[in-house]
Amino acid sequence: MKSVPFGSTTAPAVIAGMMRIDGREHAEIRELYSAARTAGIDFFDHADIYGGSMHVCEARFADALELSAAERDEIVLQTKCGIVPAQGMFDFSYEHIVAQVEGSLKALRTDRIDVLLLHRPDALVEPEEVARAFDELEASGKVLSFGVSNHTPRQIDLLRTAVRQPLVANQLQLSITHAPIITQPMSSNMAGEEQSVVRDGGGIVEYCRINGITIQAWSPFQGGFFTGVFLGNPEYAELNAVIDRLAASYGVTPLAIATAWITRHPANMQVVLGTTTPQRVTDAAAGADIVLTRAEWYELFRAAGHLLP
Repeated sequence: MKSVPFGSTTAPAVIAGMMRIDGREHAEIRELYSAARTAGIDFFDHADIYGGSMHVCEARFADALELSAAERDEIVLQTKCGIVPAQGMFDFSYEHIVAQVEGSLKALRTDRIDVLLLHRPDALVEPEEVARAFDELEASGKVLSFGVSNHTPRQIDLLRTAVRQPLVANQLQLSITHAPIITQPMSSNMAGEEQSVVRDGGGIVEYCRINGITIQAWSPFQGGFFTGVFLGNPEYAELNAVIDRLAASYGVTPLAIATAWITRHPANMQVVLGTTTPQRVTDAAAGADIVLTRAEWYELFRAAGHLLP
C-alpha cells in the first residue's frame, strides 16, 4: 500500500478505525487486525468515547490482541479526547486531556500514544491549557505526536498561538457524496447554490496542504452525515453505475473505487475505515494503489451530484 507524508515520517494511506469493535468476540477483533496488517495497514484509530462509555473499544482492542512489546512497536496507535458524552459537553482543559490520556494508556495497555487528536472543537478552549497538557504529555513520553479532528483553519490557528508541537493530522468527514471540504472552495462564485455556502472556515483542505497537516477522511463511504452508505444505494444510482464500471475496469470492488477517489487527491489524505468486516478492509486497501485519471475523478465528482461552475 502506498504511504503518505505524516508529520516527520510517513503512514499508510488507509487506516483501520476501531469505533465499532465493541461487542465483537476476541477472535473477530484478531481477524480484523490480521486483515489490516496483511493489507499493509499498521495504523489503528481509536477514541476514548468509542464503545458507548469511556475507553471501552480501546480496552477491547488490547484485551483481544495482547500485543507483545515487539509487535506494539510495529504499529501506530492513535486516539482522541475532548468529548464528554455523560455531561453533554466538550472539554479541552488541561485536567481533562491529561486524565483521558492516562485512561487511554491503561485501556490500550501501552506506555505511549503515538498520535493524540483533539476530537471536536471546544468552544471554551483556552490554547494555553492545551499547550500545558501537550507539553507535559510530550515531556513524559506518553504522547509522541498531536493533531486535531473536525477543526477549521482558524480553530487550528487559535491553538497554534500557544501550542508549540506540530499538529500532524486533522480528521474530517469526507466521501464522494459528502465532500463540502472539496466542493465549497470550487464554487465560491456560484451565487444561490447551496454548494457555494462556506461552512468550514474557508479552505481547510488547502490550509492543511500548506501547513503539512495530513487529512484523515472519516466515514469515507457514508452518503451524508450518518445517513447510510452510498455504495449500492438506489438513491445514488448514477454514481454507482460509474463506480461499478470503473471497478470492473480496474479489476477491484466498488469499495476500492470509493477509496481511490479520496486517495487520488494530491493532498495525500488517509482514509479511515470503520468496518469490522475483514474482507472490506482488504477491498478498501486495494483502492489506495489505484490512481484514477483526472477525467475519472471528475466523472465521479459529477455523478455524485456536485456542481462545476
